[in-house]
Amino acid sequence: MVYMNALDTTLLLLSSAVLGVVAIRFLNLPPMLGYLAVGIVIGPYGMGWAKESASTQQLAELGVVFLMFSIGLEFSLQKLLSMRKAVFGLGFVQVAATIVLAMLGIQLAAWVLPQYFAMDWRASLALGGALAMSSTAIVSKMLSEKLELESAHGRQIISVLLFQDLAVVPLLILVPAFASNSDHLGQALAVAGGKAILMLSLLFVLGKRFVRMWFAMVVKRRSQELFMLNLLLFTLGAAWLTEKAGLSLALGAFVAGMLISETEYKHQVEEDIKSFRDVLLGLFFVSIGMLLNVGLLLEFGWLIVLLLIVPVLVKFALIFGLARLFSCPTGVALRTGLGLAQAGEFGFVLLNQAGALNMIDPLLLQLILASMVLSMLASPFILAKSDAIALQFSSTEWMLQSLALTQIAARTMQTKRHVIIAGFGRSGQNLAHLLSEEKIDYHALDLDPDRIREAQIAGANVSYGDAGRRESLTAVGIHRAAALVITYNNTPSALKILRLAHELNPSLPVIVRSHDDSDLERLRAAGATEVVPDLMEGSLMLASHALVMLGVPLRRVLHTVQTARDARYSALRGFFHGVSDAVDNTEHLQIRLHSVVIEEGVSVVEQTLESIELSQFEVDVSSLRRGKNRLDPVATLIIQVGDVIVLRGTAEGVARAESRLHQR
Repeated sequence: MVYMNALDTTLLLLSSAVLGVVAIRFLNLPPMLGYLAVGIVIGPYGMGWAKESASTQQLAELGVVFLMFSIGLEFSLQKLLSMRKAVFGLGFVQVAATIVLAMLGIQLAAWVLPQYFAMDWRASLALGGALAMSSTAIVSKMLSEKLELESAHGRQIISVLLFQDLAVVPLLILVPAFASNSDHLGQALAVAGGKAILMLSLLFVLGKRFVRMWFAMVVKRRSQELFMLNLLLFTLGAAWLTEKAGLSLALGAFVAGMLISETEYKHQVEEDIKSFRDVLLGLFFVSIGMLLNVGLLLEFGWLIVLLLIVPVLVKFALIFGLARLFSCPTGVALRTGLGLAQAGEFGFVLLNQAGALNMIDPLLLQLILASMVLSMLASPFILAKSDAIALQFSSTEWMLQSLALTQIAARTMQTKRHVIIAGFGRSGQNLAHLLSEEKIDYHALDLDPDRIREAQIAGANVSYGDAGRRESLTAVGIHRAAALVITYNNTPSALKILRLAHELNPSLPVIVRSHDDSDLERLRAAGATEVVPDLMEGSLMLASHALVMLGVPLRRVLHTVQTARDARYSALRGFFHGVSDAVDNTEHLQIRLHSVVIEEGVSVVEQTLESIELSQFEVDVSSLRRGKNRLDPVATLIIQVGDVIVLRGTAEGVARAESRLHQR
């Protein structure tokens, strides 16, 4: 094989990943399947173009780090504490029970097939620990894409995954200790546990106070480059600290995300980290695909299929039973079991450690690795069908969903010509407020139970429901609605909703929010009436405010902005033409802003804003700047020399008010 340096390998991985994801997207399958397929094809057991290396593995680990950081942004410390029963209850019992069942099952397999499964109890423990792990990367990403992180089963799954990350630590200590018959096992576990508790306490107690103060100081420097450097330092630094304490990199990144989630910088950080996360996570999936030995799959296919099906079914049944034991509804328990039944990335770590210690036969080790990779390949398909499976096997799931749909239908039964809002985050709430101001009925669907509860108490028309389900759209009255607005930025989810909306009400106008214009044609082809990109609207609003503050007449600003919009939004063409085509002699009626500097010797110095009575000119004070400070223009504010007063009113009124301010 030709020698490949780091750049050669990187280019090979990137080009192959691009081609793989494009091919998978044509088939409307999750991108991670493309990455896994690429790893299988170019890996050492496929075409042999790429070999596993330490640098590749480190980049792959960083992908999991940034993914866990992003998930941490969705959680707060209070939310994690509220989930402690699931984390340390269901999570602990799942790991322990899986290990015990695996050890018993391996002993049974050794009796039936001694030529393959001959191993002692210590090797069984290592293998049981590996099988107890589930894929944090795959499951978390799928839940995030399906907007189910905040759902009941999403919380259960994330809780168990968090405990599995914690459980890796003692398992990594136990396996080599048992292999060497160490006499200091208890001491090693106590030291590791003490370091873990100390490190997590420092991160939570000191980190909570430190993060807000530090990020505020960084933001004041007004440097995007510095903000990004600080973000990377904080994320990787927290991961490094937990790794040095004997914990996983992913756990430290999760804690870092939780700490930032309680600050006002959460949403900016979420956008900045996304590009790093997705690219590096892709490399992680490629590295997993490279582990699959295609030759063994052909030679020992029956045994690998057996090693795939039996552990997945047993693990699913175990987790389902435990979830029911922990009072989860049948539907939630089914989804939790389906989400956690596959193998996980930390399982590979434990298996590699056991293999290095010669605890497991190399052939059996390769067969188990192949079955684990296949289970991870099957995971996206299983998760995609989890709703249908839960509805098929759970009568209570039908009843609960029917009850939720009935509640939605009851709230909207008498409503006609209303607006359906998909997603009740910041954008959805702002839209709902404006619709209420115009006395237009609306009903929102969201999947965050905490947000829904608080919004309903405040009187908002919002219900728990997935706008990506036909039943939810029907219950919310899509056949009677005047419009549908998708307020969150998620193209795959928007495409799914557009398809359903077109089937249920083909004439319904649908407005979709997007990050930029990259998915414009796909969304329009799927039936979007308009696509509103955040980047464009932000730049237009920024430009319009800047022009008005510089004294450009509002009519001209509206004309300029609308000209830009005319080239972009077909639905708005003509709406503002009555203003933009207005004759010039109406300019004096347009509201404008004008800045006036208070000079020395004018009569208004040392007077209050109220006493100079600018309201007689039908003008008000928009703002007042004194030096570098912007002051609130209250009536009792005393005017001083050098103040800059920003007037708002018609051109005639502003001119008369300016004369009053210059009067000596």
